[in-house]
Amino acid sequence: MISYTDAGNQTRVSEFLLLGLSDEPELQPLLFGLFLSMYLVTVLGNLLIILAVSSDSHLHTPMYFLLSHLSFSDICFNSTIVPKMLVNIQTENKAISYACCIIQMYFFSVFVCLDSLLLLAMAYDRFVAICHPLHYTVIMNPQLCGLLALISWSLSVLVSLLHSLMVLHLSFCMQTEIPHFFCELVEVLKSACSDALSNYIALYSPEEQGPEWGPEETGQQVFLLSVMSHGCWD
Repeated sequence: MISYTDAGNQTRVSEFLLLGLSDEPELQPLLFGLFLSMYLVTVLGNLLIILAVSSDSHLHTPMYFLLSHLSFSDICFNSTIVPKMLVNIQTENKAISYACCIIQMYFFSVFVCLDSLLLLAMAYDRFVAICHPLHYTVIMNPQLCGLLALISWSLSVLVSLLHSLMVLHLSFCMQTEIPHFFCELVEVLKSACSDALSNYIALYSPEEQGPEWGPEETGQQVFLLSVMSHGCWD
């Protein structure tokens, strides 16, 4: 469904169509059961981690403090995507409203960035533990741990908010199909009919990295930085 405004001949899309993983009817029950099982296992496993860290005083360390934040982020990340996907499979309705798509895209970006930053903080914790074991408790004090978590959350929220607000200024073409099972930022930008160059620039140098550069690649950068830091320990 698409409505039109007279000013500037802009196009305002009221909904997108999420094409999902497959159009085969016989595969839908299998996909529903598979993703429901994975979602429940993921949520239960991360809840157990959070419960164990909070209830056992021996686990009140910087690493497990960051791990509990990572587990909570993982729960939120999956809850942003999977429930809507399951509803679409069950109801055989692929539509998602414009507002819900923007909200899903925002929270997806938040928790992808948050996972990456928390992993980087955990890598720093291991760096201090290995390279400065005698000063570990002094350096990784509760204040620094809280600051690392606060910075991770704040940067994730602000960066994702920036991307989402920039998407709101785009107009969209008649073709509103998204070849994905959720509203991913790059796929939403591809469906825009107005100039999205500034959006791609915000996603880091589209001329060099191409339009596929997004939050996932930020996680890959963090992974490479972590590997390099491990190599420096030797």
